[in-house]
Formats: sequence, structure tokens, C-alpha cells
Amino acid sequence: MSKTRTRTLFSFAALALGATAIIGGAGTSSAASGNSDSDSYAYSHACTANQLSVQVIRHSDDSGQRVIEVRNLGGNACGLSYYPLVSIGDPNAADHSHDIKPLVPGGLGGAPAYPLHAGQAAYAVIDLDPTGKAGATVPQGTELNVLAHSDMPNAETLNFPLGSNARVLNPKLGLYESNINDAISSMEQADVQS
Repeated sequence: MSKTRTRTLFSFAALALGATAIIGGAGTSSAASGNSDSDSYAYSHACTANQLSVQVIRHSDDSGQRVIEVRNLGGNACGLSYYPLVSIGDPNAADHSHDIKPLVPGGLGGAPAYPLHAGQAAYAVIDLDPTGKAGATVPQGTELNVLAHSDMPNAETLNFPLGSNARVLNPKLGLYESNINDAISSMEQADVQS
């Protein structure tokens, strides 16, 4: 059985409405025994690209905040890292060591992964300019590079256009949460370089 991998990216204008990348089809595996949609199952089964869709949307028209939504399209729970790996830069650059990386919340502990149940979504929010000091405008074509889970290969990184006149200064990224408001609160606590 072959799986089709699709990438759907929209134009800069569509970013205001939300850009989506479907990076795989619904998962087809099932658990031989036990509850395959439990937290404990997710802790021992990392999410894979073929069971997720990733979407990036503006939080509001006048906001530098972007909401990263990761949805489990599979039939089983899976585990995500505490937050997506995110950088801001030129998607065509051969060297990404100069990409801008956001601050993230420090002092992480607790569960071994963020459990993403079948059919559910996890949200992380990045604020491109949390200082409100109108940071530098990034060049046209600059993109938000998102890897949904830290254990995925870099080839699974998805690129979302920031749009024209995007400003970036000391960006902050929050942890995955079950709703956008909690994701914003988490982002506001970011204090460690990712």
C-alpha cells in the first residue's frame, strides 16, 4: 500500500486566511492491544509526518502572532515534542545557521511528550515581535520554517510565508497546548533561546 504525500502551500495573500500543509494521509496502523488513543500510548509512539497536518494562521489581522496548528489525522494517539522546532529565514538558503530562532519557555519537565489524540489538534503560538517596538521588516519571501516534532527528519520541515511587511524582533514561541489562549499564555513565558 503506498501513501501519497501532499504539500499544499498557499500564496502570501492566503496567509491572512491561514496557510496549510498536509504532510501525509491518515495513519493506518492500529494497536494490537490496549487503548491506542491514550496518553500512555502517545508517550511511547512519536508522531510521524504521515499522520499530521500542519497549518499556520495569523492570530488577528493586526498581530505579529501566528498560530501553529498540528492535527492528528491518524486513528491512534501519538507524542509530540513540547513545542515545534521553528526558525525564521530564507527557505532557499544553503546555510540556515543564521535563521532567527525564537525564545521558548524554560524549566520544562513532566510528561515525556505532548499527547496528541486521534482527530485532535495541538496549538503553539509564535509572536514575531512581542516587544511591540516594530522590529526590522524581513525581506519578501522570508518564511516561518516549522518542524512539528523534534525527532522528525529535517526533510519534514514545512515553510510558511510570513507575508509582506512582517516585522521580527526577539520572537517568542510557546509550548503545544490544547487551545489557543493557553498557547498564548505559554508563549508569554518564553525566556530561553531555542
